[in-house]
Amino acid sequence: MTYLGRTRIREGHPHPRGAIWDGSGTNFALFSANATKVEVCLFDASGEQEVERIELPEFTDEIWHGYLPDVSPGMLYGYRVHGPYEPEAGHRFNPNKLLLDPYARSHFGALTWNPAVFGYTLGEGDLSFDERDSAPFIPKCMVVDTRFDWPGNRSLVPWDQTIIYETHAKGFTQRHPNIAEHLRGTYAGLAATQSLQHIRGLGVTTVELLPVHTFVDDDHLLNRGLRNYWGYNSIGFFAPDPRYAADPQNVLAEFKQMVARFHDAGLEVILDVVYNHTAEGNELGPTLSFKGIDNASYYRLMPDQKRYYINDTGTGNTVNVSHPRVIQMVTDSLRYWVNEMHVDGFRFDLGTILARDVDGFNPESGFLKAVGQDPVLENVKLIAEPWDVGPGGYQVGGFTPGWAEWNDIYRDTARDFWRGKARPAALARRLCGSPDKFDHRGRKPWSSVNFLTAHDGFTLRDLVSYNERHNEANGEENRDGSADNRSWNCGVEGQTDDPGVNALRARQQRNMLALLLLSQGTPMILAGDEFGRTQQGNNNAYCQDSDISWVDWGLAERNRDLVDFVRRLMQLRRKYPILRRSRYLIGERTNEAIDVREVTWIHHGGEEMTSANWDDPAEIPCFGMILDGRAQASGIRKRGSDATLLVLINAHHEPVPFRLPPCYDGSAWRRLLATDDPDLPEADIGVGQICDVQGRSLVLFERVD
Repeated sequence: MTYLGRTRIREGHPHPRGAIWDGSGTNFALFSANATKVEVCLFDASGEQEVERIELPEFTDEIWHGYLPDVSPGMLYGYRVHGPYEPEAGHRFNPNKLLLDPYARSHFGALTWNPAVFGYTLGEGDLSFDERDSAPFIPKCMVVDTRFDWPGNRSLVPWDQTIIYETHAKGFTQRHPNIAEHLRGTYAGLAATQSLQHIRGLGVTTVELLPVHTFVDDDHLLNRGLRNYWGYNSIGFFAPDPRYAADPQNVLAEFKQMVARFHDAGLEVILDVVYNHTAEGNELGPTLSFKGIDNASYYRLMPDQKRYYINDTGTGNTVNVSHPRVIQMVTDSLRYWVNEMHVDGFRFDLGTILARDVDGFNPESGFLKAVGQDPVLENVKLIAEPWDVGPGGYQVGGFTPGWAEWNDIYRDTARDFWRGKARPAALARRLCGSPDKFDHRGRKPWSSVNFLTAHDGFTLRDLVSYNERHNEANGEENRDGSADNRSWNCGVEGQTDDPGVNALRARQQRNMLALLLLSQGTPMILAGDEFGRTQQGNNNAYCQDSDISWVDWGLAERNRDLVDFVRRLMQLRRKYPILRRSRYLIGERTNEAIDVREVTWIHHGGEEMTSANWDDPAEIPCFGMILDGRAQASGIRKRGSDATLLVLINAHHEPVPFRLPPCYDGSAWRRLLATDDPDLPEADIGVGQICDVQGRSLVLFERVD
C-alpha cells in the first residue's frame, strides 16, 4: 500500500456528499466536525488489498473533500479518519479502522466479525485503544455509475385507493417453484412475472419491502447459526444490500430494474427504512462507520456522560437527528431513493425517534419540519411507526399532516373483538378510520394504516392457531417475542386434523380480512396471509432466514379459496368508494348540510343502536353498520351518489337473527359476501326480513331500490 496521490488529487467540492463520479473522475466528500485528518483508501478489485491511501486536502464547512481524476465506477474504497480518541468526551476516532462512507451508493463484500473491527481492545474495556487494521474484515464502498434508462413515467396511487402489501425482498420468492432458482430471493426474482402477477392479481396497489438498506448480521446470531433476516440493523442509508442481488456487482441496476417492472405493473414500491439507529451498537459495539467518523455528531450521547449512548431504540444507540448534518444525511437519503431509485414512499421504523428533541417527542421537530417542507418528499407516501421504547414514545395519531401511521389500536381492537374480548363500541371507531386519533389538522382517514398482522408477530393463520408464542428455534428458550398476542387458537394449540377447528380457523381468517378491507383507512396485509402462511407459532422471526419465514407457495395452491376470497374483497373495495372515503363519515349525528346520517349503527333487532345497547356488557356482540352512499364525499357540501352498504358483524359464537333495517327508498338488501360461506351466491333479502348471521361471521349487503 502506498501513500501517493498528492500530485494528482484536486481540491474538489464539499457537495454533494459521497463518492460521486462525473464521467472523468470522482469527488470524495465526507462530513466530520471533529476530525483532524481524513484519508480515502483505494482497494483492488477483490477488496482485499489496499493499494493507495490519499489524504483529502480540503476542509470546508466541516466537510473534508478532494477530487481524483482517474477514479471511475467499480473502484472500491473506504475512509480512515484521524482525531482524538477520548470516549469520555464522546470522541472515538481510530485511523486503524477502515470506515464505510455514510453516503456510499453501493457496498461490496460482507462484514467478518473479528476483534479488529472494534475501536477498543476486546477484554480491556472501551477506554482502551486498538491498533489492529480492520480493513481485511470490513466491506468496501464502491464508486458507481448511477445512469439508468427509466422506461415510461410512474404515477402515484392516491391514498384513498391504496392497499399495502408488506413483504420481504428475499423471503417472498426464496421458495417459489416457478421462478428460476438463481433468481429466487433476489430483487430480480421479486420483479419476475410470476411475482408481479400474484401481487397485482390480488388487487394490491403498493408493496412495502422490509429493510433493503445495507445492514449487518449480528455476531451473536451468527454464532448460533442464525442471521438478521428482517434487516433492522442498517449501516448504509444510500446502498441497496447486495445480498439480495442476483448480480451483486450490479446491485444498483438490478434494484432499479425491479422498481421499473413494479411500476410497469401499476404497483408502487415503499421501503421500510431504519434511520433511528445503526449497526454499531453502544460503547461496546464495533467501529464500522459513523462511530469512527464523528461519534459525537452522529449519535445521541448521555449529556453528562458522553462515553455512553442514549438508547431510545432498544438497540444500543440512537441516531442524532437533532444535528443539522445528520438531518441532512437522512433527507438526502430519502430524496436519493425517490429521485434516483424511483421509490414511491417510506415506512419509518420507530418513527417517533426521528421526531425527538432533547425534551422528547415533538411534532414540530427539526426533522418533521425538514420533511414537511421538502418539495420532493411531499409527493411520496410517508408512514410512521409511531412508537419507540423511550420516554413518551407511544404517539399514535401524534404525527403531523401529510403522514400516515401504523395503527396498532386498530390491530388490537380487531383481534380482541373476534376472540370475544372487545365490545362493539370499541370497534366502531376503528371501522371509521379512528377519527378519535387522526381527525385533526385536516388529516384524512387514510392517515390510519390499519393492519391485523405484520412482519413482527404472528401471521394471520398463526393468530387463529396459537395462544402462545413458539420461538424455540430462535435459541433464546422461548423468552423472546411478545407474550401479548391477543390471539385465539380456536380450541387446539397449533396444527390439528380436527375438521371443526380448522373450519373455524378458516372462518376467523376470513372475518379479519373482511373487516380490514371494509374499514375506512389504509389497509395493509402481510404477504402470505392471503393463503394461510404459517411460521409455526414463531412471533419473532427476525433471525429466521429459513423456511420459517420464507413464503411457502405450496399453500397458495392448497388454499386457493382463501386467495380468491381476498381478491374478491379487494375488488369490492375498489368498486364501492364508500369503503374508502377521504373524508371522515359522520356517525354520531346527521350531516345537516346534506341532511344525511352518513353512518348508522344498527342493533340486531333492526333498530338503531342506543347508548344502552353500546354499554350493556350482556348485549350480544352483534351489530350492523350502514354506510350511506349519499354521504358528503369532499369539502363541497352536496350529497354523494355512491352505493349504500350494510355490514353485519357477529362475534357471538352462535347464529343471531338480524332484522334488516330500512334505508331511505330501498326495498331490499343484496347480499354480496358472507364469511361463513364465501361461495354463497348473491341474493336479495327484503327490508324487515330476518337474516341469520352465523356465529363468528360477517355479511356485506348493498342497498337495492
